[in-house]
Amino acid sequence: MRTSTSSPGPFPSLFFWEEFTYAAKRTRDGGQVPAWAERGLRALRDGLGCEPGNAPAMRHLHRVELTDDAYVNGQLPDAYRAEHGALTLFGLHQTAGAQPVHRRGVGLGTAVRSLRDGVLSTSAAERRLTAAATAHDLDELVSHVQGLVPLLRKADVGLDYTRLYRDLADWLTPAHGRVLRAWGLQYTDPGTTSDGEHTRQDAVARPYWNTFDADLARTGADLAALRSGAGREAGTVPAMWPFYRTPLSTELRNRGALTRSLAAEHAALTVFAVHQQGRTTPVHAEGRTPGHACRLLLDRSDDADRTSVERRLGALLTSLDAGELAQHLRGLVPLLRRAAIGLDYEALRHALRWWDDPQRPQEQSRIRNRWDRDFRITAPSRPA
Repeated sequence: MRTSTSSPGPFPSLFFWEEFTYAAKRTRDGGQVPAWAERGLRALRDGLGCEPGNAPAMRHLHRVELTDDAYVNGQLPDAYRAEHGALTLFGLHQTAGAQPVHRRGVGLGTAVRSLRDGVLSTSAAERRLTAAATAHDLDELVSHVQGLVPLLRKADVGLDYTRLYRDLADWLTPAHGRVLRAWGLQYTDPGTTSDGEHTRQDAVARPYWNTFDADLARTGADLAALRSGAGREAGTVPAMWPFYRTPLSTELRNRGALTRSLAAEHAALTVFAVHQQGRTTPVHAEGRTPGHACRLLLDRSDDADRTSVERRLGALLTSLDAGELAQHLRGLVPLLRRAAIGLDYEALRHALRWWDDPQRPQEQSRIRNRWDRDFRITAPSRPA
């Protein structure tokens, strides 16, 4: 026997929050929403704090199928648990609301960003979103979002509850990274159009290595945040969200798209942070390729082993993809740091972007030949 697939209202294929919103929008001249919708909201409020499946009044509001065997054995599908969380959050959010709070296209990152307009300070908003993004399990995540709901209601900020449900359902799946990336990119969206044209602010934003200032009090924490992203997928480390400058359309941000440009910037930031650690002089050196840097390493360091340096450069040149290239770069830069040798991080980001892109298969060979040539040709030493 299966339960929870029929609707109390006239829209059996929709989630309850979609049914409620549709019914509320059809209400005219200040009329009341249908009785079934009001009863549903009361049931959701009664289910707040209850374990999924343990609120009898809510069972008919679920659209995710649940077998009686699963209910009896306590083996609830993750999708059912996610829907329970979304339902109770919607019920809390919609309480006393004059307008429907389910608003299509408004992700959690976008909603929290809207709270910075007066309800929360920027730092408080970031802490709230980061707390949700670092939740260890679904229950903790729902708890953090529940803490945000009264603030969203106060600011008349809605949420796309269908999207939130999917995010909750994906929390403990391989799609977890996409959820995190979407929240971060939504939160840091400077304002872009759907066709990809970005604002003037976004167009002139410079990457972190161009704005690095060792005298700032937060510099140590910034570098630590960037190093924490080493080996991690772009957009999945909340501490790195404020540092991305890659132009992306609002549509791509909402989807949590992992573009090659974003992945390249992420990798370059982590390499830069390892390189810059403990140094006050910026290590971004325009025009300095890894090949030239290795050449300088041999020229400046009396104890540098040529075979070892050549082996490290060879590992770079034979990297199969951008991920392997970034890994080898992070292994090289501590040697360059000790010898006070910098790298061109803008060019490095370009190399990471195009290294294994099938759209430009010749680019890897061009970059590899340039780095190898810069190592083979002895050039006068330049300051880092």
